Amino acid sequence: MVLVVVFGVALLIAVLLSGLAARTVLSTSLLFLVGGALVSDGFLGLIHITPDSEIVSVTADLALFAVLFTDGMHVSFTKLRANWRNPARALGLGMPLAFVGMALITHYLVGLDWTTSFLVGAVLAPTDPVFASAIVGRKEVPSKLRQLLNVESGINDGLALPVVLILIAAAGPTSGHAEADPGKIALELVLGLVFGVALPWVVIELVRFRLLGAEPKLQPLLPLAVGVILYALCHLTHANPYLAAFSAGAVLTARSLEAKEAFEPLGEALAELAKFAALLVFGALLTPRLFGDLSFGGYAAVVLAIVLIRPASLLLSLLGTRFTRQEKLVAAWFGPKGFASVVYGLLVLQAGIPQGEEAFTLIAVCIAFSIIAHSSTDVPIARLFHVEGLAGVEEAGDASPRTVEEAGHVGA
Repeated sequence: MVLVVVFGVALLIAVLLSGLAARTVLSTSLLFLVGGALVSDGFLGLIHITPDSEIVSVTADLALFAVLFTDGMHVSFTKLRANWRNPARALGLGMPLAFVGMALITHYLVGLDWTTSFLVGAVLAPTDPVFASAIVGRKEVPSKLRQLLNVESGINDGLALPVVLILIAAAGPTSGHAEADPGKIALELVLGLVFGVALPWVVIELVRFRLLGAEPKLQPLLPLAVGVILYALCHLTHANPYLAAFSAGAVLTARSLEAKEAFEPLGEALAELAKFAALLVFGALLTPRLFGDLSFGGYAAVVLAIVLIRPASLLLSLLGTRFTRQEKLVAAWFGPKGFASVVYGLLVLQAGIPQGEEAFTLIAVCIAFSIIAHSSTDVPIARLFHVEGLAGVEEAGDASPRTVEEAGHVGA
């Protein structure tokens, strides 16, 4: 119950400070991360959580699923068909470049063997827009930039997972958590996609039967029911839950805009709660001992991962596109490491591979630094677009003109 009390107090403080956080570099995400660290064994000792605690993997898994489900609802298939090349560049070129670049600096600066270094690269390659919500969720930011980051982060989690599993098995003797059969991994990805498309499609068709239909006050619960069933179904069948969540959200929006609009307030609130809970639990793992275990070379690798590897890889992938220079720089900077990396990092630790603990330490510190860097810079950078919009400078390629009224939502 101590953990519940701590979460409640942190949530209350976050709500009271949310207005200030929306206008400044103050981050509610960072508040939960720091709160978890303060009450952990490393400081006050109020809660006792270790990396192998089930609550760590469960909360991270739930948070990632919830965030991807709601993120999928922001995808427009019409716009995606017209602008699919940019996300394809980020996924097909930018992500592999980041994967290889992270592996190189891990091997040469941290001293891990090549297989484990590439494993670290695969774990840290996926991006998570939840820590840059002011970028992907604000209308004053150009729509094509928001779509690029949203689609990239929604799909790259599923793409990274099979690579992570294969590299865990290749890294050495494991405790049996790794599955290296490429056929089985491919089946899990396909099943996730099939479930994510088929389940919401069937549910929306059922709603359209004359004798069926949701009462207005219960309409927000329809997508929630889809999400709950989908989450359980994926874990029962070992289908990929993250690919399923993102595709289900996108299909729900495409098939029923009414369902999306009814669920959006509830969905965003639930995703925020799941995110905050996972951050609190993850923060409890960030003890002084964890940071002390990382070498100087490890800290150098963490800094380079955030300020060089991701920016350089995405900038290279966006060469020749119609993004403005400012848009390219913003897209390159916002490559936060989030819940996918937490989940995959825990897989690495729990697999029991020879250098698993060293790899997890590097991964955990990198995620912590990324959360601090990206969640504290999203609002100021989003407001740069807000200022331009008010000045009447139209963003190239934006699907619709922004008005002063729309831009005013930045402080909401």
